Amino acid sequence: MPATVKMLNLGCGGRFHPAWTNVDFYSSGGGVIAHDLNLGAPFPDSSFDVVYHSHVLEHFPKANARRFMAECVRVLRPGGILRVVVPDLEQIVRLYVDARERARSGDPLWEQNYEWMMLELFDQTVRETSGGEMGKYLGDETIQNEAFVIERVGHEARKSVLTHVRRMKNNPQRPSLLTKIRRFASISKAFRALREFFIRLLLGSEYRKLEVGRFRALGEVHQWMYDRYSLTRLLEKAGLSEITQRAADESYVANWRTFNLDTNADGSIYKADSLFIEARKPV
Repeated sequence: MPATVKMLNLGCGGRFHPAWTNVDFYSSGGGVIAHDLNLGAPFPDSSFDVVYHSHVLEHFPKANARRFMAECVRVLRPGGILRVVVPDLEQIVRLYVDARERARSGDPLWEQNYEWMMLELFDQTVRETSGGEMGKYLGDETIQNEAFVIERVGHEARKSVLTHVRRMKNNPQRPSLLTKIRRFASISKAFRALREFFIRLLLGSEYRKLEVGRFRALGEVHQWMYDRYSLTRLLEKAGLSEITQRAADESYVANWRTFNLDTNADGSIYKADSLFIEARKPV
């Protein structure tokens, strides 16, 4: 690695580090570059020594994954490292089968765990509204298998979902008169509202299908899933070598733990349901 290592974090969300170049579809903080990753990476060839993305790849349709991976390789310098983190389909399926067997034995707690594993398998691929059934589950203040769920999604992820879901419960979206006046004070917003009114009028009961289509196009849903075999094959097809499965706190990248991208400050794993794979761009 050169003395000055250039590192790129794609689809960073709210988890980024100032030592990295951070890019996401929408800027979530100072220094985060807003860019549509469907259009590729906005950098010249061989710009970075490290490219990292976590829980991003599964949001691309399977047909687009190779193109996105090719962009990651393009901006890597020869010898550079690509680190990919995705939900681990193999781990989820194994735990689902284990939960099913324990639930069938009559264990009430594992009945709850089985229900959660079903959500991990399907909810984020089929949901039609933000948060889906998983959000409803996390928003229930009487969760009996809380320790199991926290182990799966992590404390920080559950906290953010709980905050959102409970805020929605306690403050239903009924805009005040002042809010409505402010909305219509903007010509562009008034035009969009008027357009939406006529679309709803024209479509009638079909308008719901439009709403679902719009939501699914926003990027929250999972378009595909990966295990260590399929992700390794994808990296091989992208021309990468030295493909290795890692732990959350292990990496070819020097001082990896200090960035706290896959781990929290206390050393715990940020997303325990993850598969961590690294590879190198051949020299």
